[in-house]
Amino acid sequence: MSTTTTPVKPRRELPPLMQLSDAAAARLQTLYADGQEGKLLRISVNTRGCSGMSYQMDWVDEASPQDEQVSSHGLKVLVDRKATLFLIGTVMDYTEDKLTRGFTFENPNEKGRCGCGESFHV
Repeated sequence: MSTTTTPVKPRRELPPLMQLSDAAAARLQTLYADGQEGKLLRISVNTRGCSGMSYQMDWVDEASPQDEQVSSHGLKVLVDRKATLFLIGTVMDYTEDKLTRGFTFENPNEKGRCGCGESFHV
């Protein structure tokens, strides 16, 4: 009696859930030092805006059981579990120019954004 073995295909490595750019990490470190020490940043996705979805960031005292923890640049950021499928591979950045400054999201899952840039769809 002979047995046949099927070779196991190697699993494709998944991209990280989310990463911080150097600028985003530096800005978060400043925020933690300037009054948010002991808090955690939670990122979620809400239904809102003309394209249907928007990013939401909140300071929380502790992680909830529904949060995924992302570590980047020695910082911990929480991601609401309901948002994980929308955020896989996203890089959070921080930009400043003459008119605006703030966190931005480079999300490979986005299929489009509204004209004002406040919401997106996948």
